[in-house]
Amino acid sequence: MSAVLSPAAPAAPAHGLKITQGRVIRSEFTKFRSLRSTVYTLLTAVVLMISIGAVFSAVTASQYHTFSAADRASFNPITTSLNGIMFAVVAFGVLGVLVMSGEYSTGMIRSSLTAVPRRLPVLWGKLAVFAGTIFTVSLVASFISFYLGQALLSSHHLNVAITAPGALRSVIGAALYVTVAGMIGVTLGALFRNTAAGIATFAAVFFVIPPLAGLLPASISNHLNPYLPSNAGGAIWGGAANVHNALSPWTGFAFLCGYAAVLIGAGAWRLRRSDA
Repeated sequence: MSAVLSPAAPAAPAHGLKITQGRVIRSEFTKFRSLRSTVYTLLTAVVLMISIGAVFSAVTASQYHTFSAADRASFNPITTSLNGIMFAVVAFGVLGVLVMSGEYSTGMIRSSLTAVPRRLPVLWGKLAVFAGTIFTVSLVASFISFYLGQALLSSHHLNVAITAPGALRSVIGAALYVTVAGMIGVTLGALFRNTAAGIATFAAVFFVIPPLAGLLPASISNHLNPYLPSNAGGAIWGGAANVHNALSPWTGFAFLCGYAAVLIGAGAWRLRRSDA
């Protein structure tokens, strides 16, 4: 009887509530999939990736006979079918910012950090859920874009197979590119804690600075452009083909990952040091 009344008996439930990274990830996944913005943004990104790639492929196939010799020499059927990536990255970047900034705007971040006092597991959980979801969705969309684009190009015998040199790497690389770019969006949301500021910065880094850099003297822009996040990351799927001195695919992707790692570190530092 004394064993039943032992004060040690309640220990099991307490242990069951222990905070682990796995439980935090499950919690973040529940929040992520329950938001309407997540579903709408993912759907928008997939539609953009597939439809715009298809439009580029169809128009190229119909206009190929008007191409100059230089245009035909630079034509890449793989990149053509994946051109929707340039537009889908906007949706993924915005979603990434919202993953963090949305909780600050609603005040829900205080509940999250109260439940996880060490704070950093929350950031790791958000990054893990976001990266896993985005890579899975974008990889499927990337393969669909490739095969649909090649089918449209085949009407003029301009298509290539997935076994063609660089094809599989480009298709998978497109998914890797938008995933890491979106993770940069997450860290910008953690740094600025404001949706407008995070989205504006993301847009500036990926879409405003590159063309502005192109206006600089060639002696500067030719050495700067390859290392900008969008151009460095774009090398892995062919999006940097027109960049002078473009980096090799995996070197460029490594630079993009380096930018993301620095920003993640900065976001983690602010999360630990600043009040919600």
